[in-house]
Amino acid sequence: MQEPVRIVGSYLSPYVRKALVVLDLKGVDYEIDPIIPFMGDDRFSEISPVRRVPVLMDDRVTLADSSVICQYLEDRYPVPALYPTDVAERAQARWLEEYADTRMGDVFIWRLFNAVSINPYVWGTKADPRELEKIRLEEMPLVFDYLESQLPASGYVFGDLSIADIAITSFFRNVTFSRYALDETKWPRTAAFVERVLALECFRKLMPFEEILMRTPIAQHREVLSAIGAPLMADTYGTLEPRRGILPI
Repeated sequence: MQEPVRIVGSYLSPYVRKALVVLDLKGVDYEIDPIIPFMGDDRFSEISPVRRVPVLMDDRVTLADSSVICQYLEDRYPVPALYPTDVAERAQARWLEEYADTRMGDVFIWRLFNAVSINPYVWGTKADPRELEKIRLEEMPLVFDYLESQLPASGYVFGDLSIADIAITSFFRNVTFSRYALDETKWPRTAAFVERVLALECFRKLMPFEEILMRTPIAQHREVLSAIGAPLMADTYGTLEPRRGILPI
């Protein structure tokens, strides 16, 4: 019997969320070490050289990039397919995943979510209200405008659920955690799309873990997750001392 896949990274990371949803849809059992990347020890640097999450470890490989992880899972567990079969649509799905990981990641995570949730509790720094206003009033609308031009009025981007739908939607949980409400009148397609995809069981089953972490000090994350039945790894790569990553964002 194959051992569960091991995932290192917090339920609060959209990149981890994307990988966990793919694992769930493909019926692959996993265990998780729910650390935030700033709290990884020296061994974490060995499995994730740029100190990012998620990291996937199984019986064949260790991978430290969410897009590479999802493509690996697609190749190793091809049913159900989460990448379109048409070559053009497949390329477009990869582009939308890349857009989510980079542009949405920059605005939603590295700037907004980090400012209101990570920096105060990890580094003890307060958000600049003027910078937050610029993000909310200028930068986030540009992202929503693009998504509004790409997302369907109903269903999924390419007919069947794909990596594009999963990647884009994964970031919107952190928008909610950042106390930002998407204006349904300005971006109705985006709002309806996100609501539709988040209603899927593969996303819904992660929500209790995410929500309890948002109201729990980092040092107690493993304890509270264990209490509500999260599939935790026996060992952890976590530490109580924060350390910045190698990449600038």
